[in-house]
Amino acid sequence: MKQRLLLVLSILLSFTLITAACGDDESTDTADPVDNGDSGDSGDGGDGGDDGDGDGDECSRTGTVAAPVKPDDTTSEVDASGVTAAFVYLTDPGDAGWTWAHNRGAEQAAAATGATLLTVDNIAEGSPEFEQSVRDFIADGANAVFATSFGYMDAMETLSGEFPDVDFFHATGFKANDTNFGNYFGRVYQARYLTGLAAGAASASGNIGYVAAFPIPEVIRGINAFTLGVREANPDATVTVNWTSTWFDPAVEGEAAQALLDGGADVLAMHQDSTAAGERAEAACARWVSYNSDMSEFAPNAYLASAIWNWGAYYADAIESVADGSFAGGGNWPGMETGLVQIGSLADDVSDATRTLIDERSAAMIDGSWDPFTGPINDQDGNLVIADGDVPPDFGADEEGRSLLDQNWFVEGVIGSAGG
Repeated sequence: MKQRLLLVLSILLSFTLITAACGDDESTDTADPVDNGDSGDSGDGGDGGDDGDGDGDECSRTGTVAAPVKPDDTTSEVDASGVTAAFVYLTDPGDAGWTWAHNRGAEQAAAATGATLLTVDNIAEGSPEFEQSVRDFIADGANAVFATSFGYMDAMETLSGEFPDVDFFHATGFKANDTNFGNYFGRVYQARYLTGLAAGAASASGNIGYVAAFPIPEVIRGINAFTLGVREANPDATVTVNWTSTWFDPAVEGEAAQALLDGGADVLAMHQDSTAAGERAEAACARWVSYNSDMSEFAPNAYLASAIWNWGAYYADAIESVADGSFAGGGNWPGMETGLVQIGSLADDVSDATRTLIDERSAAMIDGSWDPFTGPINDQDGNLVIADGDVPPDFGADEEGRSLLDQNWFVEGVIGSAGG
């Protein structure tokens, strides 16, 4: 396991040297962003294609085209052939996005550990199908269940009490026990901050748009970290948030992106599972920061950077803990030091100075000497909320009543309401 960690860290620090042609506690996931019928409409709805600075040929840039970063570094020294790991997905894996990243990690972990892998997709949150799917998995021999969307949390809690000999892992939630039910996520805000450095440096107008899903701490924290990165690179820039109340709806997300572009944004970021924001940015000759997986191939002219997940090593460790009996519930929130969260490929026109800053900040987060939420930090009204040198605790409130996991406020530079 230590050898795997060292390998992941060495690969991580090399990602920012990869170039690419320019052309997102609670997650649902992505269907195929190319084949989904709505996705094709998301790039050409309304007048988006005619409102840009030119057509695709005029927007295209020359440079070295790098393959998208798709981590494949999962190894294991543990024989987990006695483990049957069952995964429940909200949508089908498709070619990119949240479910794709989880499924890829699950497949890598199963191959590395020898565990048997079972999966089911398109299971709605809060539906009777979720509970029935888990019961069917257990009847088929599953002794570990992974639920990868926030809305599965309460059912997972109930089932973990009913089946004490099965280990339950819930992504993005906050409930757990100290025996067989745990939650897991990652500090993806770290990678968000790094992409903010690239976005701030790339924005000529200082007007950056953010297509956001739901006003919950996970999403708000990501917007804040991204904005902190943006304003380190471009102190006068602002980030305007447009809420969609969706995780995956290419038509809605495309329209939200278009509204930001029409408002003057020249760079878009997102906490979504589709490529709709990228398609609109591509049509408008704007730039785009993707999320969940490296989506550079879907909007190659617009693509700038990405915050991505590498679930393989985490899932291998989780399966090993089931195999050796060490899993005891609780919460798990690792960061870049494990390779779980990373920055994907960078567009070829990201400057050497920005690449160097990204490398420096990556190294500081990996060794634990620095965090994006190190004060002084003001809220969006200009009030000091994190004192100089302080970092809020992960869990539980500090003296000011703040923690990283419970963020419900925006930092200075964000335009929009944290209440949605």
